[in-house]
Amino acid sequence: MSAHSIWFFKNLIGGLLLPPLSLFIIGVVGFLLLKRKPRLGKSLLALSLTLLLSLSTPLVANNLTNLLEKNLHAVPLASARSADAIVILGGGVYHDAPEYGTDAVGGLTLERLQYGAYLQRQTGLPLLVTGGNPEGGAAEATLMKRTLEQEFKVPVRWAETRSLDTTQNAQYSAVMLKAAGVRRILVVSHAWHLPRAQIAFEHQGLVFIPAPTRFASVRSKQSSGDFFDYLPQARALLKSHYALHELLGMLWYKLGG
Repeated sequence: MSAHSIWFFKNLIGGLLLPPLSLFIIGVVGFLLLKRKPRLGKSLLALSLTLLLSLSTPLVANNLTNLLEKNLHAVPLASARSADAIVILGGGVYHDAPEYGTDAVGGLTLERLQYGAYLQRQTGLPLLVTGGNPEGGAAEATLMKRTLEQEFKVPVRWAETRSLDTTQNAQYSAVMLKAAGVRRILVVSHAWHLPRAQIAFEHQGLVFIPAPTRFASVRSKQSSGDFFDYLPQARALLKSHYALHELLGMLWYKLGG
């Protein structure tokens, strides 16, 4: 099976297991069972609605992201300078961006690049960017390199352009880094993504220093108990989706996937 096929099926399975599609499937099954098994059908409908409402509240979404971010803190510059290189993980491509007339880095990627550029200026460390493009077109790492050098004015030494997921980010980046004598890396990504990334990179024998950005739990600590924490919001559902994706991925890693 090709790398693209593996990527496709992994994302398909993830889509089926994660909200909102998983909740929709539960609801449809419940609806179809209403006539033959009304009690079970009603229970599944109630379950799908309850989960949808719960995962859409900031209260639940923040608690899920807190599970991932609870042991993470902003990296001290002294620790950052002890690394041999900085690695910035891709977070998606903005395809066919009309304002640029070509592909551009996605919003999540741009947030990571902003912090990675800051760290590079503070430390002077060489930069590696990593990310392929399973949907065709320029590799994500190529777009990341262009953005860093043209927009943020910081140099990029390595661009790993083959990887299609976090496991491959680590695998292919490790080959390039070890060839350059790099063993200790400062890894930039969203705080909720770094616990899973750490498993992948340490599996490649690299010393991993987390450099988290955009802590999703910061706002939750400031507004704990706020009335609006209990009201369903689309952005809270998205946050729940990200958190569950990471938790599911970590479970997959632990099962040897």
